Amino acid sequence: MENILLKKIWLSPPHIGEKEKVYVEEAFHTNWIAPLGPNVHNFEKAIEEFVGNDVHAACLSSGTAAIHLGLQLLGVGVGDEVLCQSFTFSASANPIAYLGATPVFVDSEPQTWNISPELLETAIMDRMARGKKPKAIVAVHLYGTPYQVDAVHAIAQEYGIPVVEDSAEALGSSYKGFNCGSFGEIGILSFNGNKIITTSGGGALLCKDKKMKEKAVFLATQARDNAPHYQHSHIGYNYRMSNVLAGIGRGQMQVLEDRVAARRANFEYYRKNLSNTPGILFPEEMEGSFSNRWLTCVLTPSFEIRERLRVALENENIESRPLWKPMHLQPVYQNAISYVNGISEDLFEKGLCLPSGSSLEEDDLERICAIVKNELK
Repeated sequence: MENILLKKIWLSPPHIGEKEKVYVEEAFHTNWIAPLGPNVHNFEKAIEEFVGNDVHAACLSSGTAAIHLGLQLLGVGVGDEVLCQSFTFSASANPIAYLGATPVFVDSEPQTWNISPELLETAIMDRMARGKKPKAIVAVHLYGTPYQVDAVHAIAQEYGIPVVEDSAEALGSSYKGFNCGSFGEIGILSFNGNKIITTSGGGALLCKDKKMKEKAVFLATQARDNAPHYQHSHIGYNYRMSNVLAGIGRGQMQVLEDRVAARRANFEYYRKNLSNTPGILFPEEMEGSFSNRWLTCVLTPSFEIRERLRVALENENIESRPLWKPMHLQPVYQNAISYVNGISEDLFEKGLCLPSGSSLEEDDLERICAIVKNELK
């Protein structure tokens, strides 16, 4: 039973300061509260400058919207197949179905927990042999850890398949000095309330082609034609970010590096204090990778021990969470074609996300570690 007298420690709460208020108040004072305005423009500019590598950014209502538009811009439509990392949140896969296409799931490799290059190539070759060349690949930097960028993109390039780089959890992560979100034909970010920075709700589409960004913005604003009256030659969406929320984003971008440092410090604290605890394993960074450590995740010896830890933390008013349930195990995708090796299923059974907010205090971390140690002593 949860102890409501103890301070609640959330898994990954929003962390807002004073900088955000300046831009939000500016939006109100100038009456710029629509999905247009200087905050939107300047937030996009800040994202582009941070991510680098010549990306263009379009701020949208969510990361899910960004994946949806990104797939559409790549020509995904009814009857197509899209290869998608199975070990991820459902927002990586659902937009494939929005477009009338079929997700085909690919399991993980053990080093980064992300899409397996070996299985990816197997899936491509098998689908092509069956006359169904995949239209796109959705690869995910899970929990802020970059996937095997070189291997995945070499395979995609060899077979001529574009990559949607799902960086929803990976703003501030990098591979070989280049920021996540800049590797794919399309990159996406999420600014949901639990992400490393937030706009309450929101996301961004990233691309190298300025005309592709313009097309994304056109579709995101109901595809309104350039006419004095309301005229539409295409189906559009209400996906643009508001100027108010973009103001929050502008302030958050100014503290992004601090937020990354705080999340990485959380990870290091846990590793220092729990590495010698029997049964607790921490993921390592692959050479060349830099993870923002959005969430600190650990592996336990079994499902039973993972649940014992989760419940013990819950009883002390501390939120933790199992790792993502793979998409190929989700009821909604029970009939989907999947290329699996058992790794994501094992991670789901044994893995636990520990509280990782950038506003955690040392007393909070001490309290969490003490409970974990007590349960596993």
